Order: sequence, then structure tokens, then C-alpha cells
Amino acid sequence: MKSSVSFLLDKTIDGEFLNGEELLHLYHQAPLGVLMNAAHRLRQTLNNPKIVTWMIDRNINISNRCFCGCKFCNFHEKPGSPKIYETTKEEYRKKIDELFRFGGNQILLQGGLDPKWDIGFYETLFRFLKQEFPQLKVHALGPAEIFFIAKKSRLSIEKTLQRLIDAGLDSLPGAGAEILVDRVRKLVSPNKCTADQWIEVMRIAHRMGMLTSATMMFGHLETIEERIEHLLRIREVQAQKPESSPGFKAFIPWPFQKNGTVLEQEYSQIKKVIPSEYLRLLSISRLALVNIQNIQASWLTVGREVGQVALYAGANDLGSIMIEENVVSSTGTRFTMTKEQMIQTIVEAGFEPLQRNQDYTIYDQ
Repeated sequence: MKSSVSFLLDKTIDGEFLNGEELLHLYHQAPLGVLMNAAHRLRQTLNNPKIVTWMIDRNINISNRCFCGCKFCNFHEKPGSPKIYETTKEEYRKKIDELFRFGGNQILLQGGLDPKWDIGFYETLFRFLKQEFPQLKVHALGPAEIFFIAKKSRLSIEKTLQRLIDAGLDSLPGAGAEILVDRVRKLVSPNKCTADQWIEVMRIAHRMGMLTSATMMFGHLETIEERIEHLLRIREVQAQKPESSPGFKAFIPWPFQKNGTVLEQEYSQIKKVIPSEYLRLLSISRLALVNIQNIQASWLTVGREVGQVALYAGANDLGSIMIEENVVSSTGTRFTMTKEQMIQTIVEAGFEPLQRNQDYTIYDQ
């Protein structure tokens, strides 16, 4: 007779949705090697088993001004701080010219919950970027920023998204998800939108046919049960999207980087996520989210070697070489990778590297 672990793993490999109790059972009872193997088998059915995708993009921060004060973020500066900066038009030109020279065509454009600007600022910025660089893909903001901009501009979420799309927004990152449980959000990011509000922005974006992604920042004040609840809520949103909508094209879980953060100072019991814990969470994510095609390994936070192992734990994508990244690096985490190193990393792991666009189509320079 099959064990309960084997029975549940067979169910998810067959494409069935496991419930929260079943996923918790696997999280606690399945040996890591068994869990990784099942996640890898499922990954092979959902994606080309020989290929690992990657991309070139650049994170550009509009400003570091943000009133939110999330306790995990070392990057933000409160309004009035002498350390505040705003990226200028000339800086955008220089950074994007360099991006194209490196062989990329997309920017991840984010700031914070900035009380200075309403929707008009973002429309003007997006139009400028598209006029200067017509081939540029703008992957920008996130549900928390969309919710904040809509409220500040006295607009509906749908109207806000439509105006931003008309101005040049191509896709919506899954930023600001952290853990989609309000108990946790009130502790780590009390001024940010609620879990329901984050989800509602994504539901509307999917109804409008937008390409999006989803994330999870774990390893701080959440319980294992709350990690599972986060996965179930993401899966539910994806299941509700219109069939014609791309919805969540990828899911990216990454471990909290605590160095120098307010969270580290206030909660000394927080321990750094070790590789085995990361790989367990990644494997469970692959098995839970059978309706999301791509799982991305966060080499930026776990390093190159763990990223390679993750390709055998359900991940089929290594994300971007990150020409520029300022938020994670503000905690002292400084893993870097060139285009050549990314290709070598994937080849050494036993796969064929394929450079992609945000929608996972092949990049054609």
C-alpha cells in the first residue's frame, strides 16, 4: 500500500489541486529529496524538460521616497529625508541605453508608496520611456503601488490600470505580496494594502488581460500554515482568471534578507533561511501551483549554487542577470551574475539555456 506522502505526490503530479491540509502534510512529512523529485517530475510535464529560461532586464527605481516604512526594507527613505533621490530623464536614457547594449529589452520599474505623485506622473513617465525607446518593455509598479495610486488619484483600480496601460505599461509584477495573510502584513508592512486588496488588483488585471507574476517573501514572522495559505490564495486567483488571460505567468518565492532591517532589530528570533528550507518551500510551491506554468529560482537571494539545485526542485527559470538591483542589495546580499555566467550556470546544471522575454517567449534581438 502506498504511503500518504506517495499518494499525495501522485495526485499533484497528475495535475490535481491539493488542499491546505494535504500540502501541510507534505511540507512536514515528505523527505526533502522525495519532495524535490516530485516537484521536478511535475516541472518536466509542464515545461520542456531540457530547457531552463533566463532573461536580461534592469531594475530601475523611480525614487527611494516611500511613506510605507516596511520593516523588511532598508531601501526606502521617508518623505523629507536628505537621502531621497529621483531618477532623472538623462539617467533613464543612460541606464536603458546600457540595457540594450547588454542585450535586454525590459526594465522592472518600481519605487514605493510615494505621496508626492498621482497617476499623472506615472503616465508622463511611461510615455516618455516609450517615446524614447519604442522597443522597451515596461514591467512596472505592483498591486500595492496600483492600489495606492488609485486611491490618491481618486480612481477605480480598473481605470488606473487602463490609463497606465494606455501610457505604456506592458505587465504587472507581483511585488508587495510578502505573505498574503493580514496577521503577518500588519507586523511587517502595516501601511501597505491588505491581502484582499493585493489580490483584487490582480483579479482586475487578469480580467483586463494583463500579464502578471506572483511572489512570496518568506522566512520572517509567518508560520508554515500561512505560507501554505499564501500559495492557496495565489492558486485561487489564477484559477479565476479568464481563459484568454495570461494571468500569473510565473511564481517567484524568495527568502527574507534580514541584515540591518528593522525586523531583525525587533525580532531577534528570526533565523536566516537555510538552503534546505528554501528548496522545501520551492518544491511545495511547484506542487501546489499546478495552474502556474513557471517557477523561478531566486539566485539573487540564495546564490548561484543553490539556484542550480533549485532547477531539480521544481524551478524551470533562473530569472534575470539583474544589471541593476538596489532593494535586496541594501541588506548586504550581493550575488551578481553576467550573461556569460548565467549561461554557464545553466549548462553546468545540465540544461539548455534559453533567453526569454517577460511573457516567456524566446528573446529575438
